Amino acid sequence: MATALEQIDASGVPDLSMRSLALALDVEAMSLYHYVHGREDLLEGVSSLLMGGLTSRLDPGLAEHWQGFLQTTAHEVRRIAMDHPKAFPLVATRHPAAPWLRPPLRSIEVVDTFLSTLIGHGFTDRQAVDAYRSFSSFLLGQLLLESAVRGAETSPVEEPLDEGDADVPQADGQVNLGTASEVRRLRPLLSEDRTDEEFEVSLEMLLDRLDRDVSQ
Repeated sequence: MATALEQIDASGVPDLSMRSLALALDVEAMSLYHYVHGREDLLEGVSSLLMGGLTSRLDPGLAEHWQGFLQTTAHEVRRIAMDHPKAFPLVATRHPAAPWLRPPLRSIEVVDTFLSTLIGHGFTDRQAVDAYRSFSSFLLGQLLLESAVRGAETSPVEEPLDEGDADVPQADGQVNLGTASEVRRLRPLLSEDRTDEEFEVSLEMLLDRLDRDVSQ
């Protein structure tokens, strides 16, 4: 996965293939299928590698307050996007493991930490879920734009390829939530489609900010 990420950093996602990866590892391409079922699994693995351990890298001092938690989370995700601009669209645009998870905060562990932290700081269930939605939308728009400026391909997500029973993400949301107690408890709220409302709220916030700037 690390070598695949290096190839993406150098040449972009479209140029990564099982053959090119095997060549870089000095092995036969078929031997890679002992570890992944195909390119689909490979791209999912790179995406997981990028976001793996995100919560452990958050500044615990800043996370003592909810504003600080959101700041340190945003800066850590941005660091990933800036360090790997050509790979970040994998995190941002590939099918999440469940339709109620949103990129780029698409890891169940990250979402559970996000929800439990905000609820611990006094957010209601609804407020915590709304914050997750709004925060994800902000990060996605801003960081995809920054990645594109740095040469990333941001074309529509590829259709999953079933190569030898590849582990294609479950579109029906039947995923193992493990110890993610807050995600499991708040799944009905996470599953609600409130995109129309979210768009209008975000637009009004932008207009209000512009109005304040002009008024000054």
